[in-house]
Amino acid sequence: MSFESVKDHFKKWNRERDIMVFETSSATVELAAEAIGVAPARIAKTLSFRGEDKAILVVAAGDAKVDNKKFRQAFQMKARMLSADEVVEQTGHVIGGVCPFGLANNLDVYLDVSMKRFDTLFPACGSTNSAIELTCDEIFEFSTAKEWVDVCKDWEEDTAYSAHKTDYSQVKQ
Repeated sequence: MSFESVKDHFKKWNRERDIMVFETSSATVELAAEAIGVAPARIAKTLSFRGEDKAILVVAAGDAKVDNKKFRQAFQMKARMLSADEVVEQTGHVIGGVCPFGLANNLDVYLDVSMKRFDTLFPACGSTNSAIELTCDEIFEFSTAKEWVDVCKDWEEDTAYSAHKTDYSQVKQ
């Protein structure tokens, strides 16, 4: 049902047909990058954390890691990830398909600046074998993100990946 909620979500922008469905799993950054044919950094991963009264989502580039000090400065709380059951309860999506679209609950979404170095990125679409190619502006708009944050570390500032062309021959539309 999660994939369907994301598909319905994208109908508002007539983008539901742009969702890619793969024959293989795209449940991890590495598997998604392999399925799409891009560098892992271009996968937009959605991380779910405990907020004060509800979960918060942070979408970051595939090569970024949460920096606890930066997270605490941005959100005035410790970075505590949700359990797998809590993720499903809060987002409506299973681990490996979590994205900021078609959510089961109205959650606050933040986008990490690690994504801004790319022309386009590939967030999941509610299942462990789907994704969509979006610009940063589109991710911001379609996710109704609250703001851009700087809460990650260990990502490369090199934008050479952004020119990488995608081979969609392995993708089932």
